[in-house]
Amino acid sequence: MQKRVTTLRHIFIINPHAGKQDSRQHIYDMADALREEHGLAVECILTTSPGNATVVAREIAESGEEVRFYACGGDGTVNEVANGIAGFPNAAMTCIPIGTGNDFLKNFGSEVYEQFLDARCLFDGEVQELDLIDCNGRQCLTIACCGLDARIAADVHKFGTSHVVGGMGAYIAALAANFVFKSLARHWTVELDGEVREGDFAIVTVCNGRYYGGGFMPMAEASMTDGVLNTLVIKKVSRPVFLRFVGPYSKGGYRQFPDYATAYTAKEITIRSAKRDVTVCLDGETMETDCAHIRLSDKKLRFFGPRGCSPDATRRQDASFTAEEENALCAQS
Repeated sequence: MQKRVTTLRHIFIINPHAGKQDSRQHIYDMADALREEHGLAVECILTTSPGNATVVAREIAESGEEVRFYACGGDGTVNEVANGIAGFPNAAMTCIPIGTGNDFLKNFGSEVYEQFLDARCLFDGEVQELDLIDCNGRQCLTIACCGLDARIAADVHKFGTSHVVGGMGAYIAALAANFVFKSLARHWTVELDGEVREGDFAIVTVCNGRYYGGGFMPMAEASMTDGVLNTLVIKKVSRPVFLRFVGPYSKGGYRQFPDYATAYTAKEITIRSAKRDVTVCLDGETMETDCAHIRLSDKKLRFFGPRGCSPDATRRQDASFTAEEENALCAQS
């Protein structure tokens, strides 16, 4: 006998183009299982274009009904759904990672990754309130990076969509274009909670979560629940120094370069340029501006996952490592 359907809506927002294979039938089967086994009110919606998940999620959240969203795709789909429901007390979300990039879920640790693939482990999970990053009105879950890494990300997309090169070729072309043929730094005014710095900067990374770019972890102490944005300001460096810096940087080892990298805990960061040369990358999506106004969106997103999961599972809380300890941690990462 089929169980009585509850009033709480469970909506699977599916990016049909996510990943290397079509996962739609797999999602449909999971949705049917929740309906038949638990009597849930379940719907599946396919996205039709970039940004469509935001529109769909917001329209449903604005109805005032209690709703749980399942973002089925990669980091881009997760970002879009989060932008749709941020600030709505009646809406919560989780994600089912069927895309090629799933940096957001790395924050929860590899032990629970498989559970995120099974909606039966998700539907009754406890809701947690997560911080977000707001950049010029756009919400970001994990990291807002500005500078060299963001310019490389933008060019990867440009080269890939132009069909000149694709995949790893697009990344290599973007890396060469920005590292070999262009200046690594830009002249900016950077303001962090009222403290102003002006100069030539290579990267400003604002971290709410800990991972981006396929697994880079610039600030291992960042947390999506602590009410601050861990921010790393990296001034202009030479190419040889940058080549030595990028490895430790990718594993949270920025303290090995105190002459170049300075860490802050801020709630509001503004990056201004006399030119329109501030490239910002938000959860993989890039934009160009002359002023990036970045601020904390405190406890803005209601998120649910497998029971007992934590967005701080991979966090390193001690920020006072010695160089020797840092090297050892990087070697283990």
